[in-house]
Amino acid sequence: MPYTVSPQARTAVAAPNAQTGALATLNPWSLVPPLGNLDAYISAVNRLPMLTLEQEQEFAKKLKEDNDIDSASKLVLSHLRLVVSISRKYLGYGLPHGDLIQEGNIGLMKAVKRFDPDQGVRLVSYAMHWIKAEIHEYVLKNWRMVKVATTKAQRKLFFNLRSMKQGFKDDADVATHRDALTQGQIDSMAKSLNVKREEVIEMEQRMSGGDVLLDPNPGDDGENAFGPIAYLADVTQEPMTLMESRQHDRMTHHGISAALEELDPRARRIVEERWLKVNDDGSGGMTLHDLAADYKVSAERIRQIEVAAMKKMKKVLAAYA
Repeated sequence: MPYTVSPQARTAVAAPNAQTGALATLNPWSLVPPLGNLDAYISAVNRLPMLTLEQEQEFAKKLKEDNDIDSASKLVLSHLRLVVSISRKYLGYGLPHGDLIQEGNIGLMKAVKRFDPDQGVRLVSYAMHWIKAEIHEYVLKNWRMVKVATTKAQRKLFFNLRSMKQGFKDDADVATHRDALTQGQIDSMAKSLNVKREEVIEMEQRMSGGDVLLDPNPGDDGENAFGPIAYLADVTQEPMTLMESRQHDRMTHHGISAALEELDPRARRIVEERWLKVNDDGSGGMTLHDLAADYKVSAERIRQIEVAAMKKMKKVLAAYA
């Protein structure tokens, strides 16, 4: 839907104040369409007139001395095109242009609020830093789910690495350049930005990677998708596993020892030879026949002693369960 200006607003714009030549609209913000229609918004702000030095000084003094909101609106409106121009430089990060403009507008309003006309600096020069600061913060928070830059050096690298890499590519043969930085390029970039070469390498690795779901959803075929959670989770430290481990240790050490103490020497030896001296591969220990030959009784008798010993041990182990 094309942007239109009401007849009242059009008349107000066309009729400057007789004394100052400033815009005399009751609601200057009615001239700017919402950001939902981005083309109409950009077209509208580019048609808004710029303020002269005298007008800018007058409005800034009114805002500073009398807290005149109407003067603040005129200062902001006349510099909206500056925000649009600066925001275009950050389109390469894949974030919505409208969001970049909106964050830049916040920086512009902060600059207008803090602007001191007695410093002898134009608002455009002062506001530029505030606009960039707000856009920088928005990009860092939203470019990736995991924040890639936190320190001052990392922020400097983040916003200069891409442009400097592109400059290296433009200087090189298009058919032979690679995306990865060479050692010479890393040294040159570290010297230009006054940072360590290790920091350049780290930021390059951060920017070349992407966000990965910690615990991805199952695929269309019902199979569980592989994610970092599969190798980050330490199952040995889960509460249930720890409880089971402690219970197992208590049972195997204290419980078995106490249960064996309740047996007579012959029954204890039979249990140890039949169950406790057997290796994982099945080797070791003695069979019923081996023990029967040793004690000169039948294998059935050895089995009966073993069963009775197991029942007695089970009663003792119940206290450790």
